[in-house]
Amino acid sequence: MLVRDAMTTVVLTIGPQHTLRQAAALMAARRVGAAVVHDPDAGGIGILTERDILNSVGLGQNPDTERAHDHTTTDVVFAAPAWTLEEAARAMAHGGFRHLVVLDRGEITGVVSVRDIIRCWAPARRHEHVPA
Repeated sequence: MLVRDAMTTVVLTIGPQHTLRQAAALMAARRVGAAVVHDPDAGGIGILTERDILNSVGLGQNPDTERAHDHTTTDVVFAAPAWTLEEAARAMAHGGFRHLVVLDRGEITGVVSVRDIIRCWAPARRHEHVPA
């Protein structure tokens, strides 16, 4: 199975000046664990994850004043849609992160997460009646 088969194609993109609270609200509303941060002044594409927000709040920083730019990972590892899920999982394990931005010909086409990969690898849940 390939990254293109597992990735989310509707990508949440935010700006570098979004507060962490705004980013968290958007991520929660869309039920995603990461937002792509588009910052042309700082090199282009970064990623802000739920872990970045959690770390900030855990340090006592105010999510209403902290900006996405200051918590964005800018050394993003990109995946290609034609990567296998094994390649994506290996990149995540090696880098210690849970999301990959998917690029196709220089354009963002999706995000693939550990959860997406597990969903593809795990057998579908069966809703069987279990006798009491």
